[in-house]
Amino acid sequence: MFDKLFEAQQKAEEIKKRLNNISVIGEAEGGAIKVTATANKEIQSITIDPSFHSEAAIEELEELLTVAVNKALQQADNVSQTEMQAATKDMLGGLGGMFGG
Repeated sequence: MFDKLFEAQQKAEEIKKRLNNISVIGEAEGGAIKVTATANKEIQSITIDPSFHSEAAIEELEELLTVAVNKALQQADNVSQTEMQAATKDMLGGLGGMFGG
């Protein structure tokens, strides 16, 4: 039983490492603002088109930046959930033997 728990812990670590290598992008204003993050919800970069930046009011820029960050984090959530569901399905299949399944 402890082997299965250890295996589950290792699998979780593998998923976390894999999520660090998956990038997601949130955009606002037709791509004028782009936020890139890992699937572990770590912001990697923020880019703002210089022509948009020169014309935008600071309040508009702040609002759109918030939108882009939230979109990136939502995509990260979606990827993370998909990875975890796949791993859980694999682990539960492996745990079936512990319960006579």
